[in-house]
Amino acid sequence: MSDNREPKQFVVSDRNLALELVRVTEAAALASSHWTGRGKKNDADGAAVEAMRIAFDTVAIDGTVVIGEGEMDEAPMLYIGEKVGAGGPAMDIAVDPLEGTNLCAKDMPNAITVVALAEKGNFLHAPDVYMDKIVVGPNLPDGVVDLDASIENNLRNLARAKGKAIEDIVLCTLERDRHEELIAKTREAGARVRLLSDGDVAAAIAACMGDSQVDIYAGSGGAPEGVLAAAAVRCVNGQMQGRLLFEDETQRARAQKMNPGKDPDRKLGLHDMAAGSVLFSATGVTSGTLLRGIHRHPTHAVTHSLVMRSKSGTVRFIEGHHNFNTKTWTPQ
Repeated sequence: MSDNREPKQFVVSDRNLALELVRVTEAAALASSHWTGRGKKNDADGAAVEAMRIAFDTVAIDGTVVIGEGEMDEAPMLYIGEKVGAGGPAMDIAVDPLEGTNLCAKDMPNAITVVALAEKGNFLHAPDVYMDKIVVGPNLPDGVVDLDASIENNLRNLARAKGKAIEDIVLCTLERDRHEELIAKTREAGARVRLLSDGDVAAAIAACMGDSQVDIYAGSGGAPEGVLAAAAVRCVNGQMQGRLLFEDETQRARAQKMNPGKDPDRKLGLHDMAAGSVLFSATGVTSGTLLRGIHRHPTHAVTHSLVMRSKSGTVRFIEGHHNFNTKTWTPQ
């Protein structure tokens, strides 16, 4: 089914769903922000998961988690296959209740809470393996970068397409030993590198935002995060390619089982990862390139969220003011 032929029920309701979705990421961000800077990443993640699960009970969907916190026997909440929602259109859900648990625990930039929705069957069912990724923003020639091309060629083609000197191109990637060659070759080509300790969903989105000063995101990170990034990139008409990376045949067989009839080693286009009509929401926990973090006050808190719809290409930044019970610091 093409992007222009979504079921009428979804087309009619997705505006409201987008605004309901932001309440889910807000709830997770508010809950996890209690743990910011306390050095307890598992507590922060657990708080976000619990708050997000409860918030989903108010969303008018018949949802199935396809990108979540793991299998049912590995995660108590928001596991792959879990049903959530108050009833409505059948939807696939991709979640990262707290992207950047270490960032939250250490009060470092770019911790966010993330949810994406698509019609049933339109998200890649990605196992918890690595994915090689490359992302650039909108308004560029199709295929301006390619996952199988050298990083030098990609940087030259991107610079030419953007009308910039290659010295002004900024590549963002995770600071990992596996990226040493990517980083070295990027710098040898004359481009600059922005390194992140964690948080590649936010980084991929930043590559699509004109005011972020990031031109391209590249490197390997979690496959579930890759699907979430693809949902966001779809909403802003950016470009993204990916490929699952397997450590052994057991991982490859698992990916094959999750996506019957598909080659698990194939290069994935944007629509292979997130097809149809897509909704995306993220709320900042700690301030970063994409979003401001939670601002706590004695009686209320302020959230900053990004909500997007692929159908309209609408991008909304929403500032929310939330009154709190000062004894328990929970929303009223």
